[in-house]
Amino acid sequence: MNHLSSTKTVPDAGLMPKHIAIIMDGNGRWATKRFLPRVAGHVKGVDAVRGIVEACIKRDISFLTLFAFSSENWRRPADEVSLLMRLFVTALEKEVKKMHDNNIRLKIVGDLSRFDLPLQEAIQQAQELTAANTRLTVTICANYGGRWDIVQAVNKLTSANPSQNDITEEMLESHLSMAYAPEPDLFIRTGGETRISNFLLWQLAYTELYFTDTFWPDFNAKALDEAIHSYQARERRFGRTSAQVSGASKTE
Repeated sequence: MNHLSSTKTVPDAGLMPKHIAIIMDGNGRWATKRFLPRVAGHVKGVDAVRGIVEACIKRDISFLTLFAFSSENWRRPADEVSLLMRLFVTALEKEVKKMHDNNIRLKIVGDLSRFDLPLQEAIQQAQELTAANTRLTVTICANYGGRWDIVQAVNKLTSANPSQNDITEEMLESHLSMAYAPEPDLFIRTGGETRISNFLLWQLAYTELYFTDTFWPDFNAKALDEAIHSYQARERRFGRTSAQVSGASKTE
């Protein structure tokens, strides 16, 4: 059971989100607008990741989850996919030691079997190196899909309990790829699109959604604060009435 679930109790209004999940969209369009090859946008996007990780640490956010490569992204042109894979390896090589030195835990979730062996090994080494770190957990979703996540959780659950008849939400949650993290409080999508694109379908059930036209390479600490301020102005009820939420806060 995911005892950290953020939808079990209503958080106090105005609090900093504990977990932020982001679809980093708009790298290619950022580059195209500047008459640059699309890969230039992806390279610039890595710089934006670095800046947002630093911003989350300064704001005492515990979990940051980034959608880097979806299971549908294999449909992109082969040369772009190849460049993305090389960029992934390079980023791991350059950034993991810095993350470890800053007490950041790195998790990579998704169907990693499709990646080539050197990348799989780099992912495993990065996760092992940072496993005990506690300052911030950064999760990179790579070859990930929300439907895949639910299906693989069902398969794990039924394999471990073949005679189980009545499956509960709590039982399934424990087999999701991000069972180690609370559900996201705030979801952000950059780049102007207003959909969740098969990202964390189970986990986003009660998450506050925020969409911005800003392309990911331009998304910085100021843009993050705008998203957080929008989140802090909202009332999270999880099925309760406003009166119930306000009454509970007065009695606590």
